[in-house]
Amino acid sequence: MELPELRTWIMFYLISFVGLLWAAFLSVQGMMLWVSLFLVIVIVGINFFTVYNQLKLRKARKEMQRNLVQGFERGPKEEDSRKIR
Repeated sequence: MELPELRTWIMFYLISFVGLLWAAFLSVQGMMLWVSLFLVIVIVGINFFTVYNQLKLRKARKEMQRNLVQGFERGPKEEDSRKIR
């Protein structure tokens, strides 16, 4: 991951953590149990969906890079450089 994306991930997980803490607070108080359960399900679902999409995006980028550099050679081979000398 690049550095700007890392900052975005940190903020995303901090917000998720605050939501989970709020859900835990609601469930400990004994009120609105269904709201806290719903919050936990939504937050975990969004996190799973986001990570899954990032993995798919990374795989697509690697495949695209592999296709772009498939026919390129990195430099002259040793056998060719010996023939030139």
